[in-house]
Amino acid sequence: MDNQPPQDSSPQSVTPKTDSSSFRAPQESASHASPPSIPSGSLIAPISKDDAIRNRMLRNPHRITWTTKPVQEEMDIPRQSFYFEPPPPPSTFSAWGLPILLFGLTMFTTLWAGAFQVNTKPVTGAWDFLKKYPDSLFNGLPFAATLLGILVIHELGHYVLARIHRVPASFPLFIPGPPQFIGTFGAVIRMRSPIMKRQALFDIGVAGPIAGFLAAVIAVIIGLSYSYVVPKEHAFGLQLGEPLLLQGIAWLMFGPIPTTHDLVLHPIAFAAWFGFFVTAINLLPLGQLDGGHVAFAVFGRQQRQLAYVTVPVLLYLGFTGWPGWIVWVGMASFVGLAHPPVTDPEIGLGKGRRWVAWGALVIFIITFAPVPFSVG
Repeated sequence: MDNQPPQDSSPQSVTPKTDSSSFRAPQESASHASPPSIPSGSLIAPISKDDAIRNRMLRNPHRITWTTKPVQEEMDIPRQSFYFEPPPPPSTFSAWGLPILLFGLTMFTTLWAGAFQVNTKPVTGAWDFLKKYPDSLFNGLPFAATLLGILVIHELGHYVLARIHRVPASFPLFIPGPPQFIGTFGAVIRMRSPIMKRQALFDIGVAGPIAGFLAAVIAVIIGLSYSYVVPKEHAFGLQLGEPLLLQGIAWLMFGPIPTTHDLVLHPIAFAAWFGFFVTAINLLPLGQLDGGHVAFAVFGRQQRQLAYVTVPVLLYLGFTGWPGWIVWVGMASFVGLAHPPVTDPEIGLGKGRRWVAWGALVIFIITFAPVPFSVG
């Protein structure tokens, strides 16, 4: 919503208008107006709009309010007026209450899901299980603790790097889900201002997947030590896709598994498998996913072309394997496949971050399963 502009009559001042984050086309300023009234904290500088917004937002990466009415004097130098409008502070409930409430609900639903997975008593569904055997909920603790631990570490990777780069961010917001599967839809962090610096975009985007991946590797090693191999006729339930990393660790621990046998995962190993799945999903180079942030930081506007190549590949996998990829493409397309620009695209990432980017690509390759789920 636009604020009412202050009156001004000097050809050297312009009328500020608040418009969240959009930029309007330049307009002629009035030749006859009253003395300038400039909002507190405003600046008038004889520099281009691009330079002004870049310098200003690098110092304070919050919302910038622009008035795009260049004033032409005898000198042909356009003057742009802008002022910094910090985001309003979050309420106590938004900052603390909501994250704690959602985390508590997600703890319950994941505990419920973990207990329902290992239940061997006759029930007609998750709700019937909860009504009949509420004292069995703590059987889901290994799964719930492992899964929430991986997700918390993933989100804290984003949060810590956001604080280091002084980007305002909320605490992780966990999303409870139905207990028939894993009991959660994951977690998100809300950024209260755009990530405007290229290096900050890379660091914040890549920190979550790497942190969650390392936690999942530790969990899968522990979980596989409690897992076991059985003949296929004794195995039932959901068949999980096998990412390369899981195959390698299982081979080291169990040796070659015959095609007539299956590896039954312990709940800790299953939670770690889901951690790999979350990591691979987030590293897809699409829009606002972590992989979209990383790809834009590395390739700039070429991230759009990378996204356009990724989409048909996922659609092919969706029609020939797991239909869930079609849902992911739809969700990513709704939010947007391309990533918003940054204010310092000419600043390089440096050799260290380039190596980290290669590492993120390797993590994606070894955690991605073309067909994550199947029934058999």
